[in-house]
Amino acid sequence: MTDTNVADTNRRPRDDELDVYGLTDIGKERRNNQDHFLLANVRRHVTVLQTSLPDAARLEVHDQRIAFLAMIADGVGGSVGGEKASATALEIAMQYVGASMHCYEHGEATQEIFIEELQSAAMKSHEAVLERAEREADGRSMATTLTLFLGVWPWYYLLQVGDSRYYLFRDDALTQITRDQTLAQDLVDQGVFTRAVAEKSRLANVLSSAIGGQTTTPVVTRLRADWHNVHLMCSDGLTKHLTDEQIAERLRTMTSSKQVCETLLADALAAGGSDNITIIVGRAMMRDQG
Repeated sequence: MTDTNVADTNRRPRDDELDVYGLTDIGKERRNNQDHFLLANVRRHVTVLQTSLPDAARLEVHDQRIAFLAMIADGVGGSVGGEKASATALEIAMQYVGASMHCYEHGEATQEIFIEELQSAAMKSHEAVLERAEREADGRSMATTLTLFLGVWPWYYLLQVGDSRYYLFRDDALTQITRDQTLAQDLVDQGVFTRAVAEKSRLANVLSSAIGGQTTTPVVTRLRADWHNVHLMCSDGLTKHLTDEQIAERLRTMTSSKQVCETLLADALAAGGSDNITIIVGRAMMRDQG
């Protein structure tokens, strides 16, 4: 990270200070890629149509970033149309977030609205996947995970359905913030499984909550944004093959988000690549404003 003073770190990063990259790969064993991801800026554009004020052009706002959006969806393997389910979830969530931009301009004062809107985005995606399954799959199941990051300075919000993960790397430590919504994790929470047993159990691949599934439980978490944060989102195609410590070691030596995504992908492929692999990494890098 670059050195920064306290005053500078209180401001929102500019577009040219965002180092963000995402990629997806079919892996070595799957016939198709059921993962999808999306990165987007949510912007505001204000054009003055008529005014008695002088220098009206000075009042206009062009392409000001309101929020940054990142999403990963992993279509459930073995179900009909997992690829269609993940695509539908991202498309509908993106449309819903875009249509709800008005609530993204008020920051902390609207945190409850943020949470409600994100939960609504998940349920709209859920309904759309169910409708598509009824229309195109003769009512057979279509399902997907959905993990969504919405950065609205000085906060960011995480929406979680399923087991695609969000990690925070900060102060040389990697922390999994999202909770896997799987039957194995449920048993860990109940004290039946240890985490080591859960990771090896077949139940680790059975979702207890999914978009398009029998149960859909969107969980939203709010965290404070910080220039020193490195964000990582991934489908389980990465974490099936790499430990948290292996991921952390790559983040410690990263030179750019693109470089570390490509390195982590190569690691996962070298370790077996048994599933589709999707990775997003992002951070803010302060640059000279001169």
